Amino acid sequence: MADFLSRRTMMVDTQVRPSDVTKFPIIDAMLTIPREEFVPAAQREAAYLGENLPIGGHRVILEPRTLAKMLDALDVSVDELVLDVGSALGYSAAVIARMAEAVVAVEEDEALASEAQEALSAAGVDNVILHVAPLAEGAAQHGPYDVMLVQGGVVEFPQTLADQLNEGGRVACIFMVGALGEVRIGRKQNGKISWRMAFNAGAPVLPGFEKAAAFQF
Repeated sequence: MADFLSRRTMMVDTQVRPSDVTKFPIIDAMLTIPREEFVPAAQREAAYLGENLPIGGHRVILEPRTLAKMLDALDVSVDELVLDVGSALGYSAAVIARMAEAVVAVEEDEALASEAQEALSAAGVDNVILHVAPLAEGAAQHGPYDVMLVQGGVVEFPQTLADQLNEGGRVACIFMVGALGEVRIGRKQNGKISWRMAFNAGAPVLPGFEKAAAFQF
């Protein structure tokens, strides 16, 4: 039987801590949440590898380092409401749930959302709402949100999501330019989001986050 607890500790010690992620709530969450329970059954042995984990349909579960550094830059507080976009099987939502007051996890694939709900319940996570909808639509009925994370690549950040972010709220996205990507942290001020580069990472562009087609006359 695989020793997933040891692998989880090694993941934190070799992927997370060396990336200058030292905030206790992040370390504690990633040491506690059983990542192997939030990946496809056939990929449990790969759950703790330091790379994006493909789950089909040009979707991935972000590598632990990327997720941890995004959370570190966002500095989530215990009284905040977080929107987790593209939560897949729920790992990111489970981690964030240990740091925030509540999480709304958006997933457009009903089968993934159903599996995520089972995994979250099995892990005793009771402050996550699973919302099935196109990812770029978010979940306006549960917002507005203090923090947003997008679990995949972005070319353009949808205005629909920007409208659901509180004034002063923060958002983390992996902006892709060709094969290259960088995580940017945005803050909403005076109704607009200002972005800054945080670190390099990459992921497939999520459906609905591609560049909008130019209008043709």
